[in-house]
Amino acid sequence: MKNIVILISGRGSNMQAIVEAGIPGARIAAVISNRADAAGLAWAAARGIATEALDHTAYPDRPAFDSALAAVIDRHQADLVVLAGFMRILTPDFTSHYAGRMINVHPSLLPAFSGLHTHQRAIDAGCAVAGATVHFVTAELDHGPIVAQGVVPVLPDDSAASLAERVLRIEHRLYPQAVRWFVEDRLHINGHRVEVRDVEPAARALVALD
Repeated sequence: MKNIVILISGRGSNMQAIVEAGIPGARIAAVISNRADAAGLAWAAARGIATEALDHTAYPDRPAFDSALAAVIDRHQADLVVLAGFMRILTPDFTSHYAGRMINVHPSLLPAFSGLHTHQRAIDAGCAVAGATVHFVTAELDHGPIVAQGVVPVLPDDSAASLAERVLRIEHRLYPQAVRWFVEDRLHINGHRVEVRDVEPAARALVALD
């Protein structure tokens, strides 16, 4: 059994997708937020999952907050840390501490459009497709080794909001699968590439036609 700690800042829809997937061999040990009013905390607590809130504004700087956050995560003996809409840039010491056991989902086809405003940037660039990427977290923002990607079309009348909704739907399929692979010990980082043992390459690229 692997202990999973999920970090959120809001409603945590990806957290909900992972919990509801009921991944064999995974125990959701805790859901932690940097915002006490995050809606996802109440959702998790209602399902008997331990929850904690650490207000980042109560700490003098980013390293102090990250140190406190790591102490809470480690108290739950996390085998895997899952970022699910956790809106904090993490310090190098924090990412190093969880190297190889912390993943994130980013709403673009990395390495394209790292950072914010990904959907509008994809539309403005005239992309025919957009999507999401699950990757291991490193000190370089949105540049960790890629586990899997999901692709959706960019439609002629798309707004950033409509594209975001379509991308989020594929995130909800992609992220639980990536967590499942980690729990099953299928993921191996080789340099900057991730090898997924006993999984067809096509399974790492989900495609939505709508």
